[in-house]
Amino acid sequence: MPKDDELAAALTAARAGDERGFAVLWRALHPAVLRYLRVLAGDAAEDVASETWLQIARDLGRFTGDPAAFRAWLFRVARHRGIDEVRRSGRRREDPAETVDTGSAGPDAAAEVIEGDETAWALSRVALLPTDQAEAVMLRVVAGLDVATTARVLGKRRGAVRIATMRGLRRLAADPQVVHRAADSRDSSERV
Repeated sequence: MPKDDELAAALTAARAGDERGFAVLWRALHPAVLRYLRVLAGDAAEDVASETWLQIARDLGRFTGDPAAFRAWLFRVARHRGIDEVRRSGRRREDPAETVDTGSAGPDAAAEVIEGDETAWALSRVALLPTDQAEAVMLRVVAGLDVATTARVLGKRRGAVRIATMRGLRRLAADPQVVHRAADSRDSSERV
């Protein structure tokens, strides 16, 4: 993940129409957007992410702000596009997609498959949370947005974001599958 000064340079370049600057932004932020949308829009996440980035590319020349403001704007656009897709399709969230693009490109294909499986499993657990909790957890924990930015993206107060995140994380910690998986992980690490 590029540092904020690298993202700031890429953002400035992208606003001026430089495709390489836009590519840096996309590579740095697309995996988190896609994970967020897998929870929000399920199987339509790829399409919604594409629509999100198209809108970002179209409106980028009018954007002003730093990388943190850009992240907030990006996730706000993704959220609105995701909500529109869910409404349009008339379906409720079901299962997140079975595979997740984690954005990692390493030489070990087996490690990538395992990581993708782990990510998909984790997203499937988050997707079972009430929507407000799932979105707060995804934006705070997965996307790494701060409370104020998450509140702006969701159109909620900071306190509501903190509470939704806390409740979501508590629910996840109490989820029998999460508890079982954590115990298995501890057991296997103690055997090594």
